[in-house]
Amino acid sequence: MATQGVSLFAVELFGKGSPYTFDTVNAGNDWWSCLFPDKSADELPQEEIKKSIFFALDKIDADVIIGPSIVFYAGALGIAWAKKHGRKFVMFDDARPAQVKRNFVVQWVKNLITSQADAFWFPTKSYDSAYANFKRQGLHYFYGFACINNELFKRGQSLPPAGKTIICVARLVPIKNIDGLLAAWQIVERQDTGYRLLIVGDGPEVAKLKHQKEALKLGAVDFADAVDNNSLPAYFAQAEAFILPSFSETWGLVVNEAMAAGLPVLLSRTVNAAADLLKDGENGFGFDAFDTSNIAEAILKYIQLDDGAKTRMSVSSLAIIECMSYGKMAEQLTAALAIISAKPYKSPGLIAAAIINKWHGRYNTSGWDKL
Repeated sequence: MATQGVSLFAVELFGKGSPYTFDTVNAGNDWWSCLFPDKSADELPQEEIKKSIFFALDKIDADVIIGPSIVFYAGALGIAWAKKHGRKFVMFDDARPAQVKRNFVVQWVKNLITSQADAFWFPTKSYDSAYANFKRQGLHYFYGFACINNELFKRGQSLPPAGKTIICVARLVPIKNIDGLLAAWQIVERQDTGYRLLIVGDGPEVAKLKHQKEALKLGAVDFADAVDNNSLPAYFAQAEAFILPSFSETWGLVVNEAMAAGLPVLLSRTVNAAADLLKDGENGFGFDAFDTSNIAEAILKYIQLDDGAKTRMSVSSLAIIECMSYGKMAEQLTAALAIISAKPYKSPGLIAAAIINKWHGRYNTSGWDKL
């Protein structure tokens, strides 16, 4: 994008409090900064958060602000700064409205603020129908933000062949349904397939799940602690396929990572990424996360394939994920910025302006762990 005259700056708000605090970031990048590297949102007053975000954005003085849903501090204060300075605002989102329960008034307020944005950035076009009302209000839609560094996860030629292992990478919290996966794996073990299950992750359910493994007498299940992205490719390299049994995922970037590593994917149909990245029977199989026997059926269906079919699935995963690369992402973002920049400034009405000025957003991830 730099060759197109576009400069990008990233402002992260909090260094603590995220479910992904185990991951690491190179703070040496001059395009990236973290406002509160040693604090979480609940340790700070809202006015201090607003003051720091506005100061950072004043310094950057961007033409376009790109931020998350306005329910979060970054989205709410990003659009507030944009409206104050006559700039454009792009909102990205990978959640579908049906996945989030809100009362009528709260949803009306969210919709009113969101409608003041200039564009929506979604993972794929499959999100259009869920947000059709905003498109009718003139927001520009574009796609491809749910990407990862595909090259980082590609399997190195020097690595040994993958063993008979199916890997699951997830936070160990209720919504990930790891207990359901263990129950399904008991059915798999009874078939004496020779396959192992590797679960990589950490979280409040780790002790409970390890106890469940012992109670079910599972001899082919291993646990590994959570690792950062730079270490994750080595774990994928040990595996032959990937499984994610979540009850719900707004997207599930770990699916991208597994596919970039060339793994066939076994996905719950309530993982949003599955709607676009899983081609059933081509690069993996889908299943009902609420049905233990159906999870086991999908695993066994994969295991029982011959080596040629498994290889074709691996090749298919690599081909499909290339459609969601950093290169494709840059192309779509650059084109969208040109369209957005040519549009006139969208001035909010009196009610919208008052609410935008009053609403600072929040940072509550407590509901992320449960259905």
